[in-house]
Amino acid sequence: MRKAALFAFASILSGFAIANDHEPSLGTAHVYKEAGGEPLRVHVIEPQATASPAPRMAIVFFHGGGWVGGKVAQFEEQAQHFARRGAVCFLVQYRFAPRDGVTPPVVCIQDARSAIRWVRRHAERFNLDPSRIAAAGASAGGHLAAHTALVRAMDDPADDLAFSPRPDALLLFNPVLDNGPGEYGAARVGDRVKELSPAHNVDSDAPPTILFLGNKDKLIPVATLERFRDAMQAAGARCELLIYENQEHGFFNASKSREHFALTLAATDDFLQSLGWLPPRTE
Repeated sequence: MRKAALFAFASILSGFAIANDHEPSLGTAHVYKEAGGEPLRVHVIEPQATASPAPRMAIVFFHGGGWVGGKVAQFEEQAQHFARRGAVCFLVQYRFAPRDGVTPPVVCIQDARSAIRWVRRHAERFNLDPSRIAAAGASAGGHLAAHTALVRAMDDPADDLAFSPRPDALLLFNPVLDNGPGEYGAARVGDRVKELSPAHNVDSDAPPTILFLGNKDKLIPVATLERFRDAMQAAGARCELLIYENQEHGFFNASKSREHFALTLAATDDFLQSLGWLPPRTE
């Protein structure tokens, strides 16, 4: 889609968001696992009732927050949009790593893998096509989404391994992908780079991926994501990187920039259409 069309779509979405003053809803909550005696929930936002019996695509969203915080509702507006487009969306609660700066985010990763397994195990319940499950994430949540797709490690011992945690597409917003020396999270990863760093596990089985980044991001250098994109393409995997001028970390959030929220949402929608997962937009 050309830039002019993107701005037109941005205007439509921004107008809708301003007019729509409903209280945000996180859909229906389901417990996908228990950890330490505490329930962990996934919030499901489904399309309105439709006459079509065809199985639907899913998007599993992981919020950002440096593995130590963040809000499940970060992607609520994106989820509402894609539910209107016919997708079933899942907003995942996961455990946080300690704030000591050195503990690897193992529990976060385990929960992400458990959540996608839960979605795939319940495909019939939600009328999902289990071969059309996308994982989406921002910042550290992008790391979790990418880890489920690229790394074959860090399963929760209690998981049912008969169900794959690997998504069929990745939608990643200023994601943490490289945890090697000098990169974000390196102190937490230490010498466990191969287990924990998605960028160190790229292969030909990697799913189609789209990346979003602002060129003023102080946490994720453009060169890091360019290197990841190039590695994916060299392995034969589809990977697109969209760079936004003068934008910082989190620029895509609806609360930060309605314009860039709408632009990245439109590009994500186009990407899913290109996979044949969504029908063309009618506006």
